[in-house]
Amino acid sequence: MLHLRLIVPADRTDEVVGVIEKTVGTTHLVVVDGACRDPAGDLVLCDVAREAGDGLIADLRALGLDRCGSIAVEEIGLSLSTRAEQAEKDAPGEGADAVLWEQMQEATHEESTLSVTYVAFLALATMIAACGVVLDNAILIVGAMAVGPEFGPLAGICTALVQRKPKLAARSLIALVVGFLAAMALTVLFSLTMDAAGLFTDDMLHGDRPNTGFVYAPDWFSFVVGLLAGAAGTLSLTSAKSGALVGVAISVTTVPAAANAAVALSYGDLTQTKGSIEQLLLNLLAIVLAGTATLLAQKAFWARQRRRTGRTA
Repeated sequence: MLHLRLIVPADRTDEVVGVIEKTVGTTHLVVVDGACRDPAGDLVLCDVAREAGDGLIADLRALGLDRCGSIAVEEIGLSLSTRAEQAEKDAPGEGADAVLWEQMQEATHEESTLSVTYVAFLALATMIAACGVVLDNAILIVGAMAVGPEFGPLAGICTALVQRKPKLAARSLIALVVGFLAAMALTVLFSLTMDAAGLFTDDMLHGDRPNTGFVYAPDWFSFVVGLLAGAAGTLSLTSAKSGALVGVAISVTTVPAAANAAVALSYGDLTQTKGSIEQLLLNLLAIVLAGTATLLAQKAFWARQRRRTGRTA
């Protein structure tokens, strides 16, 4: 269930309440006249089944409530109410399958913004992966994958393509490209420093690496895994199952490929650098394609569900 807190101009309250009352899956409607001061208006509270939430929010925005008042949405962790249970039964579909597009856009906006923290996480993840590829240590590779924050901008690109948000697409693309370039540049410096300290050597990079040699050898399996990971990651974001995102992060070769490219470049190995960059781009492309396709499928499904609900009502 979702909890909506609305600030509504007094002359629009009846209209807003009418929209809420006709939405299948809403309950616990409360109206407090004149309770709001900034902006001035009435306070309207209600709960709505997650699967009906996106439609209700879209209808409220269509009334301009986001401009003349306020729409705040919170997840309800526990709701002990027979009325709430009935609202969830009445709403179409399953809550776990529902997509809240406004929430998705807000989340990807935050995660896809180029910031010092984002670059720092990506650079640190790439440096950890650099240690992993030189030492041929799979544990370090997995750890680096989990630390990398690159799925945020990738999800932002997918969302922007589906929702036709050019500004979000540009912001996400900038964060992705600049972030990886900065991380790789810093990792080149890190590799040179480790070489000067005698911790990295040319022989370690070009020796037998059964655990990490795949990061500079792209193939069709890399593309297939990227597609599967892109679909799984998108589903984890839209269904609020963020725990699954960790599994997605450690299944694709993005950060390790960037790390291997940086280390190889520091030793002048253009062959490994080229192969690693190809691996990186292949995985990024696969994630974007699968993520976009997943969002398009979800959007079509819920549009159909909404039309069906309208006919039933």
